[in-house]
Amino acid sequence: QVQLVESGGGLVQPGGSLRLSCAASRSIFTIHFMGWYRQAPGKQRELVAGITSGGSTNYADSVKGRFTISRDNAKNTVYLQMNSLKPEDTAVYYCNADFSTWGQGTQVTVSS
Repeated sequence: QVQLVESGGGLVQPGGSLRLSCAASRSIFTIHFMGWYRQAPGKQRELVAGITSGGSTNYADSVKGRFTISRDNAKNTVYLQMNSLKPEDTAVYYCNADFSTWGQGTQVTVSS
């Protein structure tokens, strides 16, 4: 079973940017769907962005135009580029493989 490790979270001011990385313990070439989810305090975990093995992407309405998901199969890594960050983007961000395996999460805090 693949293991996932997220990194890149931190504290950023509104309007700033962060890039999250999700490193897999093995090749992600055969993983059909990789997703980034987030969970804010007191809220349910939600899908933020997803990417298929063919490169098709989808985004939550709240992040369209600001976030970009990508995958590098050669590096076994999925990225989430987050621009124009807002306080409401504050959450723990999780990586997921094929709707089963989860990483441990990385905290993103957007605050002045």
